[in-house]
Amino acid sequence: MTTDRTAEHTAPGSPARREPTPIDAIADAYVDTIARLNPLAATAMGLTGYDHLMTDFSPAGWQAQADAARAVLGELDRVDPVDDVDRVTLAAMRERIGLELELHDADEWIGSLNNIASPVQELRDILDVMPTSTPEHWENIAARLLALPGAADGVVESLRLAASRGRVAAVRQVRECVAQAEELAGDGSFFDSFTTGATVDAALDDSAACQAIRRDLSEGATAAKQAYARIAAFLRDELMAQAPEADAFGRERYALWSRYFLGARVDLDETYRWGLEELDRVIAEQEAVAAQIAGDGATVEDAVRVLDEDPARILHGNDALQAWMQETSDAAVAALNGVHFDIPEPVLRLACRIAPTQNGGIYYTGPSDDFTRPGTMWWSVPPEVTTHTTWREKTTVYHEGVPGHHLQIGQAVYERATLNSWRRLACWVSGHGEGWALYAERLMADLGFLDDPGDRLGMLDGQRMRAARVVLDIGVHLGMPCPERWGGGTWDADKAWEFLKANVNMPEAFLRFELNRYLGWGGQAPAYKIGQRLWETARDEASTAALERGEQPDLRSFHARALALGSVGLDVLREALA
Repeated sequence: MTTDRTAEHTAPGSPARREPTPIDAIADAYVDTIARLNPLAATAMGLTGYDHLMTDFSPAGWQAQADAARAVLGELDRVDPVDDVDRVTLAAMRERIGLELELHDADEWIGSLNNIASPVQELRDILDVMPTSTPEHWENIAARLLALPGAADGVVESLRLAASRGRVAAVRQVRECVAQAEELAGDGSFFDSFTTGATVDAALDDSAACQAIRRDLSEGATAAKQAYARIAAFLRDELMAQAPEADAFGRERYALWSRYFLGARVDLDETYRWGLEELDRVIAEQEAVAAQIAGDGATVEDAVRVLDEDPARILHGNDALQAWMQETSDAAVAALNGVHFDIPEPVLRLACRIAPTQNGGIYYTGPSDDFTRPGTMWWSVPPEVTTHTTWREKTTVYHEGVPGHHLQIGQAVYERATLNSWRRLACWVSGHGEGWALYAERLMADLGFLDDPGDRLGMLDGQRMRAARVVLDIGVHLGMPCPERWGGGTWDADKAWEFLKANVNMPEAFLRFELNRYLGWGGQAPAYKIGQRLWETARDEASTAALERGEQPDLRSFHARALALGSVGLDVLREALA
């Protein structure tokens, strides 16, 4: 199966094609290899021809991916770059693939287990982005569901091997994954509702062929539930007893994950101190805005109460939330395009949807390679949440949509004429992506889109949470001294919980999920705020360089150059923009 190539076709309105180079050929071929070895990744990238296949999560599957990674690095060592695009590709591939191998050698992939981003979630979450409009689509879904027991066996085998080598997730993460797996294994689980109902009926008629697909879907739902029951039993009955109580990763392990999520080396001790200072700065800015909302001397809590009681800022039900998301996103695209950004035509479309899950997350999935699947903003709403406040969430629409993730990721996919498949589709760096999305939130405030004090407080509410996560994440995982105002002594999960409640304005169920996420996915959460810091540093360096040349800084041009690079490590980004 061959993926679409840079040289073969262009998206509507694409600029003139750059002639592919030997490095592009290696990168494109590696995307084929990734798709073959990891079909779930192929689906996420929007590559066709792999949706019926399942990734091998066994140790042999992980080893095959590592062998392919080492092979491609060897190929890259034997070619020279011919232009600046090649130079960035070479730097980015060596940085990303090299770190993936370091994590493989440390048994991090085979031991991956946490409450949000491990194979336990990936096996289910991929179904959210699989197409569902034709019988063939549902045939692919049925094939995947029927393959889930084998995939579950691979997950168990890998976790068992990792445990034999001393790499076991903290008991908190094991418990969380047991609860998730048991829910998916139970009667009336996601798999039951997903394989029946209106979406299926819209695609499948009463023909014999479609009836066969319905039977496969029913069997697939049963197989999927059995697979998750198997995972739950292993975690509960075998792995739980081996899991350590301590949540902290420790400095060496944490530093590796920090480099992976940022694509940059940072001084973790300096970054921790900066996080504390940034938190204080955001709180001071919040307090000033709170006075605008609720009067002189008002606290942030006073302002929140005023905003939460304002009927004009309340949405009732998920249909109203979805409509508001779409309207807010469409308005941002219309206002920004041609003024602050030049948005390619295929990227003008962003779908805003309520997610099929109900865990409280808000996330973005990118468009398919040919844009037939649009970029999508998903809002996962817990069943007990029936009202939504717009003042908190306008900034979130900008984060997930335009100029945040949708513009960033959609622009990279669009750059077919310049970038190879690996650059456009396969490379994702959290610090680059999430840092840009946070940068985009602050940018929208600077451009006047959050001048309403309530909306601005919502943006600051998010910025405060992200600054607090820098402190909490580094503090707990590195065992840093905790300031007296936050409990004193050494950071641990209990102090982190009280700290989170004091600094993050979310319902307790959301907060508990978030804390467990930080404790089990060390280095990821700080990548948002640290990434924003590094993006702002890159912008300021570009502005300084322009002034030194006797030119006025051009923010629109800076953003165009930066986004055209696609997602790369933040050290590679700064070097490329310099």
